[in-house]
Amino acid sequence: MAVEIVVTIVAGLLLAVAAIGTVYPGLPGSGLAIVTLLAWAWIMGSSAAWTAAVIGSLLAGIGWSASAVLTGRKLRQHQIPKRSIAVATASAVVGMFLIPVVGVFVGFGCGLLVSEYVRRRDFRASFKASAAALKAAGVGVLVEFFMVCLASSVWMIGVITHFVTRAG
Repeated sequence: MAVEIVVTIVAGLLLAVAAIGTVYPGLPGSGLAIVTLLAWAWIMGSSAAWTAAVIGSLLAGIGWSASAVLTGRKLRQHQIPKRSIAVATASAVVGMFLIPVVGVFVGFGCGLLVSEYVRRRDFRASFKASAAALKAAGVGVLVEFFMVCLASSVWMIGVITHFVTRAG
């Protein structure tokens, strides 16, 4: 029983890191949540644990997919090429080191805007496309964050059910 408690506490901490990771790109997000849920269920071995892990993993997977689909669709609508995304990603990495905490976001936005301006030679069009892409990415991040939090809530129900049925 002591091992189950320690594993459950570690799983809870990893799920918190996963939720933060959906918002802050340097940390793992939905993937960590899915692996954590399945590993926790495997170690616990109860039907309550497996039910919570499968439902939670599906929710986290839906959030992960929705984030990618929402952002990708908006990038295609505004005809933003992969090169601009690569420049924005590299700028995000640089920003992470230059400006603590928010540098990733500032670097990504500035890199995307500059890359689009170089490509289009029209500041308004570049700004409009970059703003739309960033807005879509923000909505995608919120959806993914919400789904990981929902998956964590399902996990918590599984934790309670697992320990109540084991004690009884």
